[in-house]
Amino acid sequence: MSQSELTELMMLLKDKGLTVAFAESCTAGMLASEFVRAKGSSDVLKGSMVVYQPEVKSKLLGVKKDTLDLYTAESQQVTNEMVMGLHKLLGADINVATTGLAGPGGSETSEKPVGTMFVSFLYDGKAEEFREVFKGNTESIRKQLTDYIFLKLKGIVEEHYER
Repeated sequence: MSQSELTELMMLLKDKGLTVAFAESCTAGMLASEFVRAKGSSDVLKGSMVVYQPEVKSKLLGVKKDTLDLYTAESQQVTNEMVMGLHKLLGADINVATTGLAGPGGSETSEKPVGTMFVSFLYDGKAEEFREVFKGNTESIRKQLTDYIFLKLKGIVEEHYER
């Protein structure tokens, strides 16, 4: 997302008085790092947690061991539990969690290839989940996912909070 698009997103969030929090696995802090490039982010970003390893997802966000064992750390089910734990901890207006396979060596299968990303949003009592597959190297996949999340975030604010 360009600097001007990011600033536009930030102003939209700030004008609505909304706060945002991230639980990041595969993005490893990139969401927060990119988000704070925009002026006004200190009024909007409540916090971000990098929860890379499965035991950290459990310990900090309350992801159930059974969920991790049954679905793997890179799954929509785990992402959904991450976003619920994030909301409990930080209580932002809009909570975002993401996991996925940015590179080889994870739980990849033919149905879940490298580049498969899972995102969960929790806001105003509503949950939305997304699964996307991005192509490229690890850094490119992370960047594509970050931009994707920011675009989804903008859409949620425009659609849900414009009333």
